[in-house]
Amino acid sequence: MTDAADLRGRTADLLAAHPPATTERLAFLRARFDAGLAWVHFPEGLGGLDAPRSLQAVVDAELEAAGAPGNDPGRIGIGLGMAAPTILRYGTDEQKQRLLRPLWTGEEVWCQLFSEPGAGSDLAALATRAVRDDGGDWIVDGQKVWTSSAHLARWAILIARTDPGLPKHRGISYFVCDMTDPGVEVRPLRQITGEAEFNEVFLTGVRIPDTQRLGEVGEGWKVARTTLMNERVAIGGARIPREGGMIGVAAADWRARPELRTHDLHQRLLKLWVEAEVARLTGERLRQQLTKGQPGPEGSGMKLAFARLAQEISGWEVEFLAEDGLTYDDWTMRRPDGVDFTGREAGYRYLRAKGNSIEGGTSEVLLNIVAERVLGLPPEPRTDKDVAWKDLPR
Repeated sequence: MTDAADLRGRTADLLAAHPPATTERLAFLRARFDAGLAWVHFPEGLGGLDAPRSLQAVVDAELEAAGAPGNDPGRIGIGLGMAAPTILRYGTDEQKQRLLRPLWTGEEVWCQLFSEPGAGSDLAALATRAVRDDGGDWIVDGQKVWTSSAHLARWAILIARTDPGLPKHRGISYFVCDMTDPGVEVRPLRQITGEAEFNEVFLTGVRIPDTQRLGEVGEGWKVARTTLMNERVAIGGARIPREGGMIGVAAADWRARPELRTHDLHQRLLKLWVEAEVARLTGERLRQQLTKGQPGPEGSGMKLAFARLAQEISGWEVEFLAEDGLTYDDWTMRRPDGVDFTGREAGYRYLRAKGNSIEGGTSEVLLNIVAERVLGLPPEPRTDKDVAWKDLPR
């Protein structure tokens, strides 16, 4: 059984063989993956050592203290938080060997082709079609929307309808799509921030080999649920220090600008600080639960809390800073690598946080999940459960 002492020894061996000061960044990351120190809870040979997930913090602390390079999780978060756990659970041995290493090192960026113009909150109503040809490949046609990092991505996780004669949740299959293939077109979607971090993706006759399918044909919704549960943990359950993240920025503003303080703003900041700390500690408990298996619906509660707090804290900050809170650095159309909630100005945080209650599952949908699957309340009536997708009114 791998323990903390063993991991410290393995980390020391990695640092001795590949000194961060003299080793090229990508070479170090590859060596770290091969040493099983990328995801210690993953199997041996796939970046891990079959160790308890909780011991990842031991490795991370040792490498940070040594000044080792990171893999830029803000840029490759979809691959790390959504694609990797899905590939690990449902992928073939060949898929795991081919995809996981360059995913973790950041050599290949991933995006998520799930939402569609007519299938956002009701994702299972998606209309993108995948039809199998005589050679066994799948020919995909459709449109996806709100796709983060599609302009950077080499690979995408994709769900498409393979049997319109079945009810909507049962006629879906799950694929890995090569974003460089003919027929894939990425167009930017400019947001309220002025940037185009999201995209819409058009798929026209895209050929996907059956070897790039995850899970069984028609069981894509089951596979997608694994992705979605991990997505909500990735968005709402990131590990941050006490008074970290957006509440840390707000607290720093308060300390730096005593001339702007009022009693009302003070009381509201204290309330937000306590709620942010409760959310942080709840996230720590959720991560401890993850050491025992796959994430459950509790991640939806964390994502709900994250979205609400981000919007309330950013609103407080804009109000506290008065006219300074209304400034904005640059409305130039840009296609950024990721989202930076703490390194930009208050105006950016306020505008970008508006999307937090939509992306990764709307707050309304997540409230239903918490009510039904965590609290055990009666489910909402669903008249389309047993109706073939092709017969649904659209």
